[in-house]
Amino acid sequence: MGSRTRTSARELAAATPATRDRYVDLLRVASLAVVVLGHWLMAAVTADGQVGNLLAAVPELQAVTWVFQVMPVFFFVGGFSHALAHRSRPRYAAFLRARLQRLLRPTMVFVGVWGAAALVLQLSGADGGLTGVALRLVAQPLWFIGIYLAMVAFTPPLLRLHERWGWGAFAALAGGAVAVDVLRFAVGVPYVEFLNFACVWLAVHQLGFLRADGMIRRPALLAGAGLVGATALVALGPYPLSMVGMPGEKVSNMAPPTLALLCHGLWLVGAVELLRGPGGRLVARAGVWRAVVAANGIAMTAFLWHLTAMLGVYGALLGIGAELPAPASGAWWAQVPPRFAAAGLLTALLVAVFRRFEAPVPPAPVRDGGDGLAALGIALALSGVLGLSLTGFAGLLEGHAATLIAVPVTAPVAVGLALAGWLLVERAGRVGR
Repeated sequence: MGSRTRTSARELAAATPATRDRYVDLLRVASLAVVVLGHWLMAAVTADGQVGNLLAAVPELQAVTWVFQVMPVFFFVGGFSHALAHRSRPRYAAFLRARLQRLLRPTMVFVGVWGAAALVLQLSGADGGLTGVALRLVAQPLWFIGIYLAMVAFTPPLLRLHERWGWGAFAALAGGAVAVDVLRFAVGVPYVEFLNFACVWLAVHQLGFLRADGMIRRPALLAGAGLVGATALVALGPYPLSMVGMPGEKVSNMAPPTLALLCHGLWLVGAVELLRGPGGRLVARAGVWRAVVAANGIAMTAFLWHLTAMLGVYGALLGIGAELPAPASGAWWAQVPPRFAAAGLLTALLVAVFRRFEAPVPPAPVRDGGDGLAALGIALALSGVLGLSLTGFAGLLEGHAATLIAVPVTAPVAVGLALAGWLLVERAGRVGR
């Protein structure tokens, strides 16, 4: 980062009001950092350019996902932030644009750059080997963007339910997750499992509303109940040990989410709430807070490009003929620190190029009727982003397809939906009265 960025972060940190919950900002940065490091560690590229999974090579390591699968923490923090944001900006279109401008703009730039690169590589016949794998893998983290878009879209009605029913609204969503898994595993109802993308993640999101209103008063009970529940479900039910998806597994706790993952989310939310006191004291330090402010300003850009950086490092190693030892071997573990350092450096370079697209945009008046336009926009955007996370960027010219729940979607259509949705959200928030 240049001096301008450091100065800006320092000024923002100095201007932080005393009422801001800095611990939430720390959790946001820390959870995304853990996800990035976890992806870097799990990606195990072999000498023939294939990408394996460290957790498949060393199944014993799957237990650590009970600590390091921290996406529930990010979505919990999102619920907290969305509750405050909607209360300060209740108009739907204005709320959507304010929450999504720093999410969709860098995402659309990422999609545009990789889409163009994919076309060039395919036309030149250079889309095989590790390059072809990269074209597929770099889009996978977009599932997180799609789920987050849905959370933003449903914040207003779910916040109203929370304000009326409190814990009852969370219980309804959790009960839905129970019902879905019963129908899935005990009755065998087809496709019902996909409802848990909503029930599980929106329940975790609802916990953020409860925190915003000071209603999580017994975090130890929450953590204990979640940990006991997840342990019992994995030990006695059809649920796997890993809290992240594993290649070839019949049941995944992540895709679609299961009741076990919801219990895991309860355990993590309770745990981070128990650490609220020491975490708050840590982030109250001026230097730590400046670092958190600076990291929050580039977090989404870094998340979008971190797999590009890691695969770029592996591609460079293959290009120079470096030996890639077998995943989980002693030599492989010895290469982890330099690989991480190289990936961190390349990520920093990519952030330096693309970070300006994450910069905040001043709010604009919203015209009458903009709410419907914004709702349509976010529906198209999340459909496109989720579709693209499944199809990847490979085979754009052939219209490579994947199935989004029960609907086939092609890569070009996914790109078009995402772009159209973003433009509609932007238009809904820019047109004056």
